Amino acid sequence: MPKRRAKNLKNLKRLKNRCILLGVSGGVAAYKSVELARRLTDEEASVFVVMTEAAKQFATPLSFETASHNRVYSSLFDEPMAHISLPAKADCMVVAPATANTIAKFAHGLADDLLSTCFLSFRGNVIVAPSMNWKMYDNPVVRRNLDALASAGVAQVGPGSGALACGEEGVGRMAEPAEIVEAVRAALSEKNLSGERVVITAGPTREYLDPVRFISNRSSGKMGYALARTARDRGAEVTLISGPSFLGKPAGVAYIGVETTSEMLGAVTEAVAKGATVLVMAAAVADFSPVRESRLKIEKGRGLTLKLSPTKDIVTSVSSSRKRPFIIGFAAETGSRADRAAKKMKEKKMDMIVFNDVTEPGAGFDVDTNKVEIIDRRGRIHTGLMSKDDVADAIFDRFLEIKA
Repeated sequence: MPKRRAKNLKNLKRLKNRCILLGVSGGVAAYKSVELARRLTDEEASVFVVMTEAAKQFATPLSFETASHNRVYSSLFDEPMAHISLPAKADCMVVAPATANTIAKFAHGLADDLLSTCFLSFRGNVIVAPSMNWKMYDNPVVRRNLDALASAGVAQVGPGSGALACGEEGVGRMAEPAEIVEAVRAALSEKNLSGERVVITAGPTREYLDPVRFISNRSSGKMGYALARTARDRGAEVTLISGPSFLGKPAGVAYIGVETTSEMLGAVTEAVAKGATVLVMAAAVADFSPVRESRLKIEKGRGLTLKLSPTKDIVTSVSSSRKRPFIIGFAAETGSRADRAAKKMKEKKMDMIVFNDVTEPGAGFDVDTNKVEIIDRRGRIHTGLMSKDDVADAIFDRFLEIKA
């Protein structure tokens, strides 16, 4: 099979060289937007910050200049054409925090400061992250204003629920910076998976010995969750079937939680039967289960002889069905055993398999990076070490090349 590197795949680093216009209005959550500016900059985006005068009461322009490495703007008159030039070069506009006052200005077309005039002249994707007291957020007037923005194509992220600055609790906390960055990635992603119905498995499965003990593996689910986010961002309808994981459920995907291999098999079979076009088996499914599961906790004694039997193979079950989707499997191995993965792909009638050596630094369990070899019947692609989000992009890029 011919081999090549993934360095030319076009979707890697979706925010690299993108220009983000970050609006900061006068809410106490403005301090979190300094972290947001830093995260966007770390993603290799160019970030230009526009602050309202009220925002300066909660965070300093110097903080944002340090985080973004760019000048901060706030006045309509320091640079009279800034409300035209800043939006003209931006790929996405994010307003975080978006106070009730700023939301009202946007909804009614008011333009009395630099931020509101930038909003009116911008012609790209706009994301607002509301932040206010829960009573204000519940006010019908605020909700109507948000609905008006949504009908104009403005995306909303958050707010979350929890303790508020006023000491009360409720819905009104600004979304966390990581969640907002995720929304920016989604807004700027090419929707080249639109029309695809993608089922993705993630995490480990558990096979119980008794009500309190089980055998499992070290999978965190990070690769599968990255695949789910990426497929969603690129326009697919996504179902994520996950074994136990500490990761938060990705927004905008159908989520099904399972524990055992048989539960995952049932969930995958049902999801595929509903018309899935792609199945990505990123879960670390248990290969064996105890022959017998004790109904009571096994007492500690002189020792235990554990008899295991093979679990039913999910990929084989799906690949032998009459209306099967495009199947992408994973092979986590210890050592350079890519040929073993290629053999597995053929035997189980997969269309593609992703091999990784979990003993490689940065490519094992519980890390945010991976280094894989994407294998299909046309050839092999080596990604090199990169983030799991970028690996997910590389996998779907290859899927689209094959489909074309």
